[in-house]
Amino acid sequence: MLLEICANSYRSAIHADNAGANRIELCSELAIGGITPSFGLVKKVTETLKIPAFVLVRPRSGNFTYSDDEFDIMKYNIMQCKALGCSGIVSGILNEDNTIDIERTKELVELAKPLPFTFHRAFDWVKKPLEAIDQLADLEVDRILTSGQETSAEKGIERLKQLKQKAKNRIIILPGSGINVNNALLFKDAGFSEIHCSASTLRQVIETPKISMNSTSFFDERFEAYSDTKKISNILKVIL
Repeated sequence: MLLEICANSYRSAIHADNAGANRIELCSELAIGGITPSFGLVKKVTETLKIPAFVLVRPRSGNFTYSDDEFDIMKYNIMQCKALGCSGIVSGILNEDNTIDIERTKELVELAKPLPFTFHRAFDWVKKPLEAIDQLADLEVDRILTSGQETSAEKGIERLKQLKQKAKNRIIILPGSGINVNNALLFKDAGFSEIHCSASTLRQVIETPKISMNSTSFFDERFEAYSDTKKISNILKVIL
């Protein structure tokens, strides 16, 4: 069985390589489900690691329905990650009703070639997952990262088995979310060829700061945070 480690930093990536993992998915900000890492991090990882590095292309947190400008950013990021030597792309786009955005996802897959393409956990929001498997297989997506549409892959094991049976040999189902040493064999015994996890450890590096840099209001994925034109204009009227 192949082990993919979701690496959120250079340190995580090196640890995955040194420990003998088979591959990493490189991203930033695990707390919000991951976003595209900096090109500096991509460059450092691809120049250093002995194992393949797939890069997450996700322009922001929140939902998976993107504007034209965000789509342009995603395409540029894929081209840059390819130029920096990554081994695969992890991405995907949904329509507003959480169906697969077939046209845009196809464009991303084509742009990523000849690199393999993983459709990420946006799949877990899709209302008709069995139908979505056929759609993604037709788009030549190589694998789908999914928890079986549950809060953890262990809870979603029965759905994952259904997805695997539906996928057959057309597309790889990659279980991920909450996989650890205590339940990893569950997926191997179920016949999955790959698993995905972060294998993270939390290490306190400072005391609780007097002023936190975290803002809990920005962690609600129901909302998109953005700088508001009217608010900016009102501030400028006051200070100019």
